[in-house]
Amino acid sequence: IAGGVEKAPERGEQATCEIIQIFTKNNNQWNEPEISDTAAVAFKEAMATHQLKTAFAHDSYLINLGSPDKKLYQKSLAAFVKEHRRSEQLGLMGVVFHPGAHVGSGEEEAIERIADAINECHRQTLRLKTLTLLENAAGQGTTIGYCFEHLETILKKVRNKKRVGVCFDTQHAFAAGYDLSTEQGYEAVFKEFDRVVGLQWLRAFHLNDSKKPFGSRVDRHEHIGQGEIGETAFRCLVNDQRFQNLPGSLETPKSPDLHEDIENLSRLRSYQQD
Repeated sequence: IAGGVEKAPERGEQATCEIIQIFTKNNNQWNEPEISDTAAVAFKEAMATHQLKTAFAHDSYLINLGSPDKKLYQKSLAAFVKEHRRSEQLGLMGVVFHPGAHVGSGEEEAIERIADAINECHRQTLRLKTLTLLENAAGQGTTIGYCFEHLETILKKVRNKKRVGVCFDTQHAFAAGYDLSTEQGYEAVFKEFDRVVGLQWLRAFHLNDSKKPFGSRVDRHEHIGQGEIGETAFRCLVNDQRFQNLPGSLETPKSPDLHEDIENLSRLRSYQQD
């Protein structure tokens, strides 16, 4: 979004994207710049011009809805609400977010805080359609969401079920101990997800290979087919009829000309069976 959020769709088309994931602001700063109505209209027009099917946002990395620190929690909640309002203004399908970290306060308490924050965000944005998309975590530090049970518990506590869903990150799942690297493993992981959470909650994917080995609980992304997960999982996923209408975005390493995205997307498309 450098130079204006409305520039993102054109860059997406240049990278051969069918959908895009964006930040609606600088993701490493607390400042909350407003998006002008002019920029919002230009973004929507650019989405149509460049024939992108959909777009969603990723929230700021500074937000921690699981924090026991009251000041940080309230600051995070306020920023989270603004993320939803900006996303609605741009017509985005949803806001993907990392559930948060308990920072030593315990997982159960953090899960309660996260669910409360989602409910409060929805209360403050009653008329919005933008979805709140929980992302599964790799399990680094004290992060919440590394196991499917965390996601299921949070979803159960959210009152407005129509406003919530899950964004499944392949690298995070693999690092957290869900082995997608073989056909048998792939099927077992999504069978487990369906049993614990329910496939009906899936709304989007993050398609990332892993720099780190299985079960490492380290969040490090690699280009498709070049990491520890390998090609099989992605070949299975792009041909899985259950997910054919769900968007998937790359969070793999990038340079300014985005040639890596073009290569990764070409590789993913080459896996698709006619």
